[in-house]
Amino acid sequence: MDAISVGAAVERRQLQQIIAGLDEGVILIDPDQTISWANEAALLMHGVSSVDDLGKTVDGYRDRFRLRYRNNHTVVDGAYPADRVVAGEIFADVIVEVSRAGVDEPEWVHRVRSLVLTDAEDAPDCLVLVITDATDEIQAVDRFERAFNANPAPALICRISDLRYIRANQGFLDMTGYSRENIIGGSVYDLDVMEAAEKRDLGKQRLADWATVPQMEACLQLPEGESKLVIVAGQPIEIGDEKCMLFTFADLEPRRKAESALRNSEEKFAKTFRLAPVPMKITTLDGFRILDVNDAFLKDTGWSVEEVIGRSPAEIELWDTSETRRKLEKELVETGGFRGYEAKLKSKDGAIHDCLVSAETVVIGGETCVLDVFQDITRRKTSETELVNAIEAVMSDTKWFSRNVMDKLANMRSPQPDGKTKAGLSDLTAKEREVLSYVSLGLADAEIADRLCLAKSTIRNHVARIYGKIDVHRRSEAIVWARERGIDGPDPERQRGAKRR
Repeated sequence: MDAISVGAAVERRQLQQIIAGLDEGVILIDPDQTISWANEAALLMHGVSSVDDLGKTVDGYRDRFRLRYRNNHTVVDGAYPADRVVAGEIFADVIVEVSRAGVDEPEWVHRVRSLVLTDAEDAPDCLVLVITDATDEIQAVDRFERAFNANPAPALICRISDLRYIRANQGFLDMTGYSRENIIGGSVYDLDVMEAAEKRDLGKQRLADWATVPQMEACLQLPEGESKLVIVAGQPIEIGDEKCMLFTFADLEPRRKAESALRNSEEKFAKTFRLAPVPMKITTLDGFRILDVNDAFLKDTGWSVEEVIGRSPAEIELWDTSETRRKLEKELVETGGFRGYEAKLKSKDGAIHDCLVSAETVVIGGETCVLDVFQDITRRKTSETELVNAIEAVMSDTKWFSRNVMDKLANMRSPQPDGKTKAGLSDLTAKEREVLSYVSLGLADAEIADRLCLAKSTIRNHVARIYGKIDVHRRSEAIVWARERGIDGPDPERQRGAKRR
């Protein structure tokens, strides 16, 4: 062995001693593709205990280990890191998933770079693969990617170095309608997530400083030229060795639509309240202080706006008695509202108005209030009184009035408890009136059947229907009912007709 060979061997041993204890894996390959040495870290990263287990040569390594890129594409022969370094290629940060032959799923993730050591004549003498175990790092990235994509909250990730978006989860795509291709690679200048924000300048400064971007309302531009109101916030994160900003969003569009609908609803309510032809007022639930009244209320009560706003019904003596007021307020507190309560309203000049009062709790501007509606029935009550007096006057002398009309007036004056009206002569059919005329004479069913040339059962059915219509249960009651209405036997003309039949 010449001096040059001895010197080279010494240098190789010294090199091996230096790198033996490194955390990074180091594999030395001779120019003839022989794997000459590997440190303990490199062996552990391949799950073997000796250099021979690596395959002895580059070809042997390819037979024992399967490599694929992170995009699931298999690394083909000639493209292995060992092949590339043998070809004299210098590369850095090649990430591959590694598994032993016969194992389907990746067992390790390696980040690989290459070195070529030359001799005194600058010819390749030793080819070096430097390997870092990136399994934990990549698994953590994978977990983050899965969590990021599965998170229903819309999110974007921006790289700080060039302010370009590198991630967009499904939540963001669903919220905006963008495709992932529209977002990834675009800059914050193309899609400004803090547009129209009140604290936009602060947010831009925090982004530049890689610091937390506080929550702020912003207007996010959508693909079709529309916009969406959102809350956006930014959190500094690292992906690999890169500084990034994670932007998260909350969709405020439903809130904006709800607020708009509420605003429109309150505007419609205000117009309806103001223009309603019946008196209305709005009071607080606590203390019943008057907040607002409409024009009809002012017109019917004689009060002015300045005289009633801020005051309670008790202070302006709105009701005829304090007992009436307390009863209405108690009913409202206990039931939350009532309809058609009859009460007497007192106007400013002391005049009393008969009213039907309805009240309901409503929410206006976020505050629970009471809406009162009044229907003046003074005229109706007066008309009813006049009608009752007229009926009573007519009922005192019925000689000139038809009995049929008097029956109907009597029903109006004294309705039945169940709401039904008593039957009158007009409710009986012609045949039933004819049968009743014979009943009024005290004739039995057989006699009536003989007079009318009908079957006895037919007469019996007519009598039963008459009892039901005039609400009697005995023949004597039917006779009294008929004679009270001027029926005391059949009409002579009908009787002659019956005989002819």
